[in-house]
Amino acid sequence: MFNKNRLNPEDTFIESEPRANVEKLTLPMLVKGRDSKSIQDAKTDEKPSLSILGLGYVGAVSTACFSDRGHDVIGVDPDEEKVATLNLGESPIVEEGLGDLLLKGVKKGNLKAISDTVVAVKQTDVTFVSVGTPTDADGVCQLGYLKTASEQIGEALRSKDGYHLIVYRSTVPPKTTRDIMIPILEKLSGKQSGKDFGVCFNPEFLRESTAIKDFYSPPKTVIGAIDERSGAYAAKLYEGIEGELIQTSIEAAEFVKYIDNTWHALKVAFGNEVGRLCQSTGVDGHDVMDIFVKDTKLNLSPYYLKPGFAFGGSCLPKDTRGITHMAEQQGIDIPLINNIIASNDQHIAHALKLVKKANVNRVGIVGMTFKPGTDDLRESPSVELMQRLHECGHELTYYDPNVNPERMLRAGLSMDLSHSGCLDIFLLIRKTDLLIVTHKSADARRIARFAKQHIPVIDLVGLDDDLKGTDNYQGICW
Repeated sequence: MFNKNRLNPEDTFIESEPRANVEKLTLPMLVKGRDSKSIQDAKTDEKPSLSILGLGYVGAVSTACFSDRGHDVIGVDPDEEKVATLNLGESPIVEEGLGDLLLKGVKKGNLKAISDTVVAVKQTDVTFVSVGTPTDADGVCQLGYLKTASEQIGEALRSKDGYHLIVYRSTVPPKTTRDIMIPILEKLSGKQSGKDFGVCFNPEFLRESTAIKDFYSPPKTVIGAIDERSGAYAAKLYEGIEGELIQTSIEAAEFVKYIDNTWHALKVAFGNEVGRLCQSTGVDGHDVMDIFVKDTKLNLSPYYLKPGFAFGGSCLPKDTRGITHMAEQQGIDIPLINNIIASNDQHIAHALKLVKKANVNRVGIVGMTFKPGTDDLRESPSVELMQRLHECGHELTYYDPNVNPERMLRAGLSMDLSHSGCLDIFLLIRKTDLLIVTHKSADARRIARFAKQHIPVIDLVGLDDDLKGTDNYQGICW
């Protein structure tokens, strides 16, 4: 929350809960405020037993693979035909290698399937929930199967002794697990999450036709946990699995599955739009995109993919408009690419809304050029934001050592900012009621850290993680 402690002349610029009785727990509990052994110090070969609710694609593959890793696994599904199929060691779906793994588990005796959720939960240490969460025509996620599964788990926990971990895998909107499923579990069980039972969200990244390979060699393993103990227990289940294991909040884990799949869809759509445009000009789209994907420094990399401010400069806006014009001339519809500029404009409008919400008049801007380390003002989103603020009647002051008044005049701005520059940090803060940071630089970080002691700061570029959540600080979309 913003507060206003104005600048003074002398300022310088510069629990512990008792451990629950845990049955068959294969790792030490991690409780804040207590000394505890690390996960690596666990001295047992016993693996927790698993119940997996939902024997569709994800559930059947997980049942087979966890069984293959040495866990006792009970697959659960109300469909008696699926249950009978798994108990014969046969696959209910077409997936390479799945039938062999299921048969191996049945013969070994550590895999079976039943239709009774309550019985399965009582007989196991960990329950994975992989039931369907279809969407309706409007995209609303249907939670009926998930709620029913949670009710059945809660009922089982009511009469079950010892700690139990519930791991949700069904794709759901963020906050579903915390706001809807955990209350159901607590109500039906009469127990407390984080104390009597653990809860995690563990999205899957299995591709049909390569699911078993993806289980053993995933791009990443993500575990969102309600507490440290739940996360540590879930992480133990994936020991030896390739790839990075990422522990995070339940909400971030829920969201990442949506973002992953939307990004994949975006890539397919982008490649197809490029292909149609290339074909219309007599160019082989495969040749173009084969060259495009060789760039792993910018094109296929984390670069440009972190939330921040709008793009600008001499290349991105110009060339994006150029390709949309080219498509129009060729009569090719490319709705994804056509809306990139509109999306960028919306981000500038969002920044303007944050300023209006602060209800101040005098606004300072740190950074005028389209990015730090240059004097280029061409199509700078900072300048565009300032022009919109000027039109709304705000009094503006800017800080940018790379911009001089003459260059401001040559930029042909519709507002006169030639006398609005300020390189004196103390004066900048005294002249403003709110500071907006549009450059990610060491200088901008120092200014923001000092300014937020006295006036609100809106960060458009993601300066430092340790600024998040502090007084007088707000990020544009974090």
